[in-house]
Amino acid sequence: MTSHTQRRNIDFLRGLARAFAGAIIFALPLLMTMEMWFLGFSMETWRLALFLVLFFPVLVALSWHIGFEDTFSWRDDVVDALVAYAVGFCSAGLILLVLGVLDSTDSPREIVGKVSLQAVPASIGALLAQTQFGEEKAEGAARRQGPRYASELFIMGVGALFLAFNLAPTEEMLALAFRMTQVHALLLVALSLALMHAFVYGVAFHGRPGGHEQTPAWSLFLRFTIAGYAIALLLGAYILWSFGRLDGVSLLVAVKAVAVVGFPAGIGAAAARLIL
Repeated sequence: MTSHTQRRNIDFLRGLARAFAGAIIFALPLLMTMEMWFLGFSMETWRLALFLVLFFPVLVALSWHIGFEDTFSWRDDVVDALVAYAVGFCSAGLILLVLGVLDSTDSPREIVGKVSLQAVPASIGALLAQTQFGEEKAEGAARRQGPRYASELFIMGVGALFLAFNLAPTEEMLALAFRMTQVHALLLVALSLALMHAFVYGVAFHGRPGGHEQTPAWSLFLRFTIAGYAIALLLGAYILWSFGRLDGVSLLVAVKAVAVVGFPAGIGAAAARLIL
């Protein structure tokens, strides 16, 4: 075995170790959330399967931005995404087993459902661990510099997905939707947009779009804040629907529930562009 191959294998193993750490840290709040345990076996099988299938391309694209190691083709990114899924399943299964959430009385459907649902945030954490805990490679950093518009929106979507996924399973989302009036909902939308815009452009953090000083404020607001918020709302609505939170409620309550989830999702979208 050549030294180059050995070095590459060592780098991959280090990245894998960071991935397990990231998976556990990012997924821990949900791993210890009762609603997620119940959703694991009460969620309709086809909705869970659809969610897992649609989520996989997100992992592939996220691997392109930052994975366990440098990737040079979409094939490498697919492998990275599969590894992230595997890490997510293994880490989620281990923690749920240690916590006593999984036991011998559970049916195979319950076990698969609980672990599969928890593997989604865990797999995101597995990939994000590279930027949070690892040393960034020059090539990886280079391909994230000056990202195209679609890439910017994708990163915002990842941040929105992560925070929305953490809060959408909870009963509080619908409880707030029932308590809020239309005025409250409109104020929440306005606050979400204001905080998103201030978070990204009003504070001198890194990660802001290049050349923003020469771009009119209204253009930045429309192309990034409004677009990012729209993505946050769409993802929030889809996650609420996947978890069955919108079943049997009126259209008005559903809209308010999406606005409630859209608040943390929008903040996640704005924050994601600063750290990825």
